[in-house]
Amino acid sequence: MASTATSTINIPTASVSKTKTKKKHFVSQKVSVFRAGNPLISVFMWGVNHSVNELNHVPVPVMLLPDDFKANSKIKVTNHLFNKENLPSNFKFKEYCPQVFRNLRERFGIDDMDYQVSLTRSPPYNECESRNGMLFLKSCDGNFVIKQISSEDVADMHGFLSGYHEYIVNCHGNSVLPQFLGMYRLGVDGEETYMLVMRNVFGHRLTVHTKYDLKGSLVSREASDKEKGKELPTLKDVDLLHRCQKLYIDDEQKRLFLEKLKRDVEFLANLKIMDYSLLLGIHDMQRAEQEEELEQHAVSSETENGGNISVNQFITVHSPDAAFSFHSFQKSAGSVDYEPFMDCYAIKSAEGAPQRAVYFMGLIDILTQYDAKKKAAHAAKTVKHGAGAEISTVNPEQYAKRFMDFISNVFAPSSPGGALGSSLGFHFDSGRGVQQPVAPRLLD
Repeated sequence: MASTATSTINIPTASVSKTKTKKKHFVSQKVSVFRAGNPLISVFMWGVNHSVNELNHVPVPVMLLPDDFKANSKIKVTNHLFNKENLPSNFKFKEYCPQVFRNLRERFGIDDMDYQVSLTRSPPYNECESRNGMLFLKSCDGNFVIKQISSEDVADMHGFLSGYHEYIVNCHGNSVLPQFLGMYRLGVDGEETYMLVMRNVFGHRLTVHTKYDLKGSLVSREASDKEKGKELPTLKDVDLLHRCQKLYIDDEQKRLFLEKLKRDVEFLANLKIMDYSLLLGIHDMQRAEQEEELEQHAVSSETENGGNISVNQFITVHSPDAAFSFHSFQKSAGSVDYEPFMDCYAIKSAEGAPQRAVYFMGLIDILTQYDAKKKAAHAAKTVKHGAGAEISTVNPEQYAKRFMDFISNVFAPSSPGGALGSSLGFHFDSGRGVQQPVAPRLLD
């Protein structure tokens, strides 16, 4: 039977007596205040802080057991008066599979204290408008993203997590799959919200100037005019072809990346997962150096005009997050001194490449299975666009092969003979023996 840790904090309201007054003993607050404009985010910060602190007192198991993939930890807070301007008086917080996600964080090289500080030191912020009204947040230091998911996604994660964990163990974390780090349920004002924490594909040290979401399909895969009008639009497959965008990395890096991607895609295909994307971010080094020069010129001009502005003052004025801005200024946008261990999705362009760049590449949206709904969508799109059209809702094996073919051709040819990807090929291995997902479990 799955283990569930449940606790309730009941903070009674102060009682008033007309005949007797007791001396009040105030105890200093030892936890963060968790100030955030959105009560939901405050509860998220409070909950992550609480769960990491509690987990620190629980011994790390020698090995994970099947029940660890069903376990959860819940806490209910009632009549909470401290910090009532930011935290609701009553709320619930639930962490799914705490031991499993702690183990995954360790395998991805993420210290629990760093994880805790990143998510609770300052409020996560909305980086962009999310689809379907769902929250999509970034931690204050940019290391992690927090994505609101549905209860169906939580059920899918429960069915997927055991096979995912086994795969990460076997490949020693050497993967471009999303790095799942924590999954939570927040109960505020009678409504339940589910959040999934992942490592940010783009990191935080270098500015991303161009962004693509690539599926290997050309049908309805062009960014809208509204999207293209944004400061950093999410471009798609057709946009990449129209721009003749190529990635220039050396042969060895290209080989290692494509082999790793092929292995990940085979894993997803064996689990009947499809509709995933490669998230590609491009840091243009020349553009970054020009932006850095403009910033330095602005600081110099202000000083020469008698403003006597310091670097710290400039950063405070111009940065959305002063707590981390001086570090960002030191590792400026023009710097290519990124750390491969931290920026694990990043690859630097080859020496002598036409475009000096750092490329960030990782798989996203990997929870969609080829079920009856997807089969119906495939049939409808086939009728509309024809059997030969490159629609996105094909079966997982077809999707995987087409995806690999498309991504392989995004890289500039390693020799006049053609792209390196052509030598890799993609052969779906139905006998790989990857654990199949179990039926989704009901949420409580």
